[in-house]
Amino acid sequence: MKVKVQTLDAVESGDIELNDEVFGIEPRADILHRVVTWQLEKRRGTARGTRERADVARTGKKLGRQKGGGVARHGDRRAPIFVGGGKAHGARVRDFNPGLNKKVRALGLKMALSSHAKAGSLVIIDDLSVADGKTQVLLGSLAKLGFGKKSLVIDGDVVETTFALAARNLRQVNVLPAVGANVYDILKHDTLVLTRAAIEKLEARFHG
Repeated sequence: MKVKVQTLDAVESGDIELNDEVFGIEPRADILHRVVTWQLEKRRGTARGTRERADVARTGKKLGRQKGGGVARHGDRRAPIFVGGGKAHGARVRDFNPGLNKKVRALGLKMALSSHAKAGSLVIIDDLSVADGKTQVLLGSLAKLGFGKKSLVIDGDVVETTFALAARNLRQVNVLPAVGANVYDILKHDTLVLTRAAIEKLEARFHG
């Protein structure tokens, strides 16, 4: 698949050949749904489990006789009403870390990239350098390029410094290094912007 490469000033600077095994796969909703669900579940935090009556280390000896003592009946010191006793109906640790096959995860990422390529919302940028790292300069460039409402920009090993500085105040632009590329972030943005370095890293990620 051949795609044109632009500069931030919307000037064409040649073409690039994209690997069809990464950017030319037909997306499947079931695979994308599985990967997104797995990602969101992995983000969930688990409650800190509390120690209940069976978990605390207190004596199990009966405190006193069953009747005639003039006090309530108790079997041991683990009861929730005692200081140091077990928590009644405490929080339980729940597992929100389901597994997902690595091949399915890799396939989902390929399909997410391919979905933007198929929809025509994939933009290839030659270089992300912004003059003096100014937000206003970047806004002018984005207007020329005609990005969608929300754009995800993926660079190589690290995001270009001046671009990161210029984009940090723009709510409609998010940036990631290539190692952070993931299905959920790619799918929730209207436009996917990749640099040449990002394409090299992503293709090497699957065919390294």
